[in-house]
Amino acid sequence: MNILRGRALPAMLRALRHRNYRLFFIGQSISLVGTWMTRLAATWLLWRLTNSVEMLGLLGFAGQVPTFLFAPVAGVWVDRLNRHRLLVATQILAMLQAFTLAALVLSGSITVWEIFALQLLLGVINAFDMPVRQSLLIDLIEDRDDLSNAVALNSSMVNGARLIGPSIAGLLIAWVGEGWCFFADGVSYLAVIASLLAIRVALHPRAAKGKRVLHDLRDGLRHAFGFAPIRAILLLLALLGLAGMPYRVLMPVIASQTLHGGAHTLGFLMAAMGAGALIGALYLASRSTVLGLGRLIPFAVAVFGISLVGVGLSRWLPLSLLLMVTMGIGFMVHLAASNTLIQTLVREEMRGRVMALYLTAFMGMATFGSLLAGAVAGMVGAPLTLMGGGLICICGASVFRYKLPGLREQVRPIYIEKGILPGVATLRDATVLREEVER
Repeated sequence: MNILRGRALPAMLRALRHRNYRLFFIGQSISLVGTWMTRLAATWLLWRLTNSVEMLGLLGFAGQVPTFLFAPVAGVWVDRLNRHRLLVATQILAMLQAFTLAALVLSGSITVWEIFALQLLLGVINAFDMPVRQSLLIDLIEDRDDLSNAVALNSSMVNGARLIGPSIAGLLIAWVGEGWCFFADGVSYLAVIASLLAIRVALHPRAAKGKRVLHDLRDGLRHAFGFAPIRAILLLLALLGLAGMPYRVLMPVIASQTLHGGAHTLGFLMAAMGAGALIGALYLASRSTVLGLGRLIPFAVAVFGISLVGVGLSRWLPLSLLLMVTMGIGFMVHLAASNTLIQTLVREEMRGRVMALYLTAFMGMATFGSLLAGAVAGMVGAPLTLMGGGLICICGASVFRYKLPGLREQVRPIYIEKGILPGVATLRDATVLREEVER
């Protein structure tokens, strides 16, 4: 308790001293509760209408495939356009999508193909929304030393919503049905739109528009995959997205068939995952430096994988809830640490494109993971599918840990140049070393 009254709590919240980020944080905190309500409600609605695990996999595919297809190109436009205005536009479109879904469900006329069509539309919106959201973050922070804290607080915000949203949704579905979850989500977008309109962001030079989109895209790919540390982070994210993230589409099956529960059981499981992720995000927010994040990444992925195997084995709800908490910790520490390291290593003019690749590696590969998991679960069952995905994640973490010493040597010149890592090299020496590494 004395720690919270002392220095730790202000350090954990230091990014909130920036007005623009504070407004963004408040608006997003409200909106994301509605987003997580909708995610659970849409999954449960489809499961109720079809009772098909394959359809759950297809729903995850429909919502995520636009990120895989369009996010890299969207990243080019994020580097060219006004990020602030683009984010306002995506939030308005997402609000309209939520209200449309609510109207169809509340009127009793919703069909399976309409659920898929609206999920696909939301996926297209998110393909632009997510890279612009990640790229705008640095424009909201006047002091770049607070960037890692802002990323961690963002993760805390997302996972606080992950904790609250599914809990409310589970109760609301049992009480009045899925439609009011979608309506509440639409209303919640008003908060983030209001906060974005109140933000005043200084305009920074953007990428030249004279080049072709594909040329800019190629430059972004070359920058990201030509530098081994960023490439390794992206590849591990892609593996986690493919093998680990499909747990989401299989949770209704685990809740109803394995644990013999209902919508409230699903809500508890997702809330436990959110609680763990919130713990992981708060831990990262308490850190004052990016140093050491590289070591955390493989450890966090291993924790996630081991927990995923445990969820597949468990037949007891309390144990499953505990494993979901540890899974959430591993998931969030990996995701936020990877985000912070990429944001630190990337060049400013490439930020939108590289963050789009970050989202493509994770969310895009989860597209195919959801589809694959639905098909595999239909043959061998959801528990075995989760266990297989967890083992793959553990193997990926082991390979990353083996390569870590070499990756750290390549990152060292950039840390010296940015003043993150004290060293004997001068700024000019560090710049030369960085250029040699990138070549």
